[in-house]
Amino acid sequence: MNGDYKPGEIKSLMLNGPVGQLEALLNVGAQDATHAALVCHPHPLFGGTMHNKVVYNAMKSLTKFGFHALRFNFRGTGLSGGMHDEGRGERDDVRAGIDFLEKEFHLPIIFCGFSFGAATGLKATCGDSRVVGQISLGTPVSVEGRAYKYEFLSRCTAPKLFISGSQDQYSPEPVLREAFANAAEPKKLVIVPQADHFFVGKLNLMQSALEDWVGEHFAEKRTLA
Repeated sequence: MNGDYKPGEIKSLMLNGPVGQLEALLNVGAQDATHAALVCHPHPLFGGTMHNKVVYNAMKSLTKFGFHALRFNFRGTGLSGGMHDEGRGERDDVRAGIDFLEKEFHLPIIFCGFSFGAATGLKATCGDSRVVGQISLGTPVSVEGRAYKYEFLSRCTAPKLFISGSQDQYSPEPVLREAFANAAEPKKLVIVPQADHFFVGKLNLMQSALEDWVGEHFAEKRTLA
């Protein structure tokens, strides 16, 4: 890690995005971090930003392993340039985040996304050799007339974790299980009992499932040094 970063600090950044700069926050990990993580937010037209509670708590879980964790606002959100592109251009925003982490840290990357951020980021990172794991929180499958298709998951061979609530209004369990069944191994699905799309009152259970999976596949929890 170069001298521009101090373990444990939070840096406010503007990334070079495909249609303008992307507002971002980097939680700097340990001096000897083994991985970096990118965490993507839910739908910006419905209030989603990098400060979303699910995104924040996922980031906190990932930093428990000493990972560097990057969040950013999709195009047209907050101070990020450009305009919302219904998930198409946003995939390039995700790639810009991956490019930044690769350039800065040269570490294997774990992708984590919530809702729209999950659907967008899963597709953007599928098959990217830099991305060694994919985490999908509140995977959207049926949202106000928008159908999210996940046939591409059959080609994604990195370890995958899906966490959703049993009462997720945008991810009915039977439909989610169909999408999950299509995904390539290795994969894991965790259904959090009595949790809605935003894991209200159940964020600790979401975090526990995420941390257990990361610990199993990638690292042990540690303190920053």
